[in-house]
Amino acid sequence: MAHSLDYKPQQAPTVLVVEDEPLQRMSLMDLLEEAGYTVAEASDADQALIILESRPDIRIVLADVDMPGSMDGLRLAALVRDRWPPIEIIVTSGRGIPQLATIPARSIFLPKPLNEQRVKEALSLFS
Repeated sequence: MAHSLDYKPQQAPTVLVVEDEPLQRMSLMDLLEEAGYTVAEASDADQALIILESRPDIRIVLADVDMPGSMDGLRLAALVRDRWPPIEIIVTSGRGIPQLATIPARSIFLPKPLNEQRVKEALSLFS
């Protein structure tokens, strides 16, 4: 069977994981990589902004709400929505559900602890 020369397999989008807890960040990165995603990582919002400014391939940001630094995950999500509107956003927290008004438009909230099924279902909404 002949294959078209311009055929390109569908590549999963690049996900930026923003999580200050190293073990949670590594676990989430492993889950995403096993699911076929390309993954970038940041330990706080400031580092995430540097990555977003230098990596035009980022399509999804998955950020913890509770992080140290100059801004939390909700402020990061609002900034991403403002500066990079096409990027999809997932925010997560183990400290309760943020008020709906604080979550940017077209964003998804996932409560912690995260599990593989919930993360994959959320990501599939962006595919």
